[in-house]
Amino acid sequence: VLTVATAAAEAARGDAGDLHAVVRAAYGGARTALERTPEQLAVLGRAGVVDAGGRGLVTVLGALLEAVTGQAPVREPRTGPGKAAAPVDGGSVVGLPVGGVPVSAGAADGPLDCPEEAGGGGPAFEVIYLLEARDEQVDRLRARLDALGDSLVVVGGDGLWHVHVHVDDAGAAVEAGVEAGRPYRIRITHFATESGHDVRVQAEPARRAVVVVVPGDGLAGLCAEAGATTVIARPGEPPASGELVDAIRRAHAREVVLLPNDAALRHTAAAAAEQARTEGVRVALVPTRAAVQGIAALAVHEPDRGFDEDVVAMTAAAGATRYAELAVAEHRSWTMAGICQAGDVLGLIDGDVAVIGADVQATARTVLDRMLAAGGELVTLVLGEDVPDTLADALEEYVREGHLAVDTVVYRGGHQRAPLLIGVE
Repeated sequence: VLTVATAAAEAARGDAGDLHAVVRAAYGGARTALERTPEQLAVLGRAGVVDAGGRGLVTVLGALLEAVTGQAPVREPRTGPGKAAAPVDGGSVVGLPVGGVPVSAGAADGPLDCPEEAGGGGPAFEVIYLLEARDEQVDRLRARLDALGDSLVVVGGDGLWHVHVHVDDAGAAVEAGVEAGRPYRIRITHFATESGHDVRVQAEPARRAVVVVVPGDGLAGLCAEAGATTVIARPGEPPASGELVDAIRRAHAREVVLLPNDAALRHTAAAAAEQARTEGVRVALVPTRAAVQGIAALAVHEPDRGFDEDVVAMTAAAGATRYAELAVAEHRSWTMAGICQAGDVLGLIDGDVAVIGADVQATARTVLDRMLAAGGELVTLVLGEDVPDTLADALEEYVREGHLAVDTVVYRGGHQRAPLLIGVE
């Protein structure tokens, strides 16, 4: 998407005409760049699709063009080697970038712009599963699923594929997967009730999975959406090694990357990894010490590359993420930042008390100043269950005003020990 955005900016900068001409140039430059995305990323080329994030930007620029000129962009079919990415549920394919490559979708040839919203009479079920199959089998699967329904997404490579389709006959969609290879992690959702039903099929293990320990339900949902198997560490109840081993088994993969996200869990996670290895699972332990480091590691996870290379990339991303958290002192005590009183707000950076404050917002600002003094490009804020959204808004504005080149992302962590977790990458 950055490549497409850059091309749009350069095209707009090169046109010295009026507003209409500049917007039209930006749209044209973005479309041209989007056409080239299958040639720039191997995963897109293998799937025969354009980048979904880039396509989303082209759609936004197309809407801008229509708003400025009053004329809708010409909807031309693709002529290049890739197919237009199909929207999922009426929009672009979006999500936590897993493996550093935007998730893209491929279905039928069509215009680069998103189609009109479908009416309420669409297919009744959404079917999603992972599939181990050969490339030639996947080509036949695509044709069969395309005949069964719409919003078809089949993306992947090297024998592992992610399948998504909207159909009226969910059983037929699953049977098509069985005929093509080995489907697993099957999820069927009935749109009328919006309730999901897990269908468990005995299958061969997946190639690779990630197991993540998270401090609250909110991050558990975020990581699960990114494809990870999660273990929740509730306040005062750290998971035992047996729980981590069970999670590795549930991941049902030949290779597993384990992210403990807590320095205190290092030995527990090491014991779980050793136990899983005796059961024939190849396990790598990335020594993440905080949830924000785990998020950074998961963001660069790429199952298509070699196991060792993937582990190195995830370890590097975690190591490049400084972490902090806010806590409330329960009693008077000595700290590395001085003496704190019961009720004081403590700002811990990399595990050590660095700031003692009277309220959460002021303490968080001081912590951010100290962390960003060493540089940074992205601030991650994870809010506890009882923390108002206004705190995130205030801190995001504070970062924007003081550090123009730094972005901020906010997540809801749910019921977690710390009211606020901070990460700086």
